[in-house]
Amino acid sequence: MAGTKVGGRKAASTNKSKYGKDFYAEIGRKGGKNGHTGGFAANPELAKLAGAKGGRISKRGKAKKTA
Repeated sequence: MAGTKVGGRKAASTNKSKYGKDFYAEIGRKGGKNGHTGGFAANPELAKLAGAKGGRISKRGKAKKTA
């Protein structure tokens, strides 16, 4: 019954009985620890520069052709 609500509940029950009641909490804890490792949140100055660059590019008009 994979892919159904009943199958999901059965799988959850099996996982909890095999690995303990805090199985899903432990997965979430690990994911939360790994989720804050970089990107613009880690370097606000880099985000500022990237945003300014994007703003300049988007405000330019069409390229003018010179003959």
